[in-house]
Amino acid sequence: MSEPTPYEKLGVNDEASFEEVRDARDRLLRESEGDESQQEIIEVAYDAILMDRLRARKEGKIAVPDRIRYPERLSAAIPASLQNNTQRRAPSWLSRLWDSPSQKDIYISLGIFAGLSAVSFFIPAVTTTWLSFGLIASVILLTRKENRFGRALLISLSGITVGVLLATLTNQVLIVSRLVGSGFFPSPIQTVIILLVMWLHACFLR
Repeated sequence: MSEPTPYEKLGVNDEASFEEVRDARDRLLRESEGDESQQEIIEVAYDAILMDRLRARKEGKIAVPDRIRYPERLSAAIPASLQNNTQRRAPSWLSRLWDSPSQKDIYISLGIFAGLSAVSFFIPAVTTTWLSFGLIASVILLTRKENRFGRALLISLSGITVGVLLATLTNQVLIVSRLVGSGFFPSPIQTVIILLVMWLHACFLR
């Protein structure tokens, strides 16, 4: 049996777009987390596809947008010694923290937090209850991605913390500007700000 091609290793066809190849790479890395040998195979296959696409573009076979990857290298020849090496990318901790959710996941999480925001306007007296629901929803959504409760809880707590800080800063700016008076914190608007930050954490981090 012949050796699988880089495209077959990532589970995409040779006509797949750069976005499809990248998404396949990210998905397989998540699925094989903890298996360094398998992740190395995935990375090598991904880099091989990239170099093949760049070489084809240089030869005029395909037109690849310069914004996709390493635009400064498109006009330079690719040394043969680099064909089996992993190219530099974003820091590993950043790539593992950042998530590219599907459209369905975005709509689901957005619906949950938008619903909580709407309810907080009509029933502002129990704001802490809506924020608690938001925290629980964030933990559940994040746990579904990686099945790591501790990490999900930490990211969720950071989301509500950043949200409170941003809402507090916004409140102080409005008070200094005399656009609002000092009052109960958080107000409905501040609650929406907190829930918005929590949604961003739950949706685009992992």
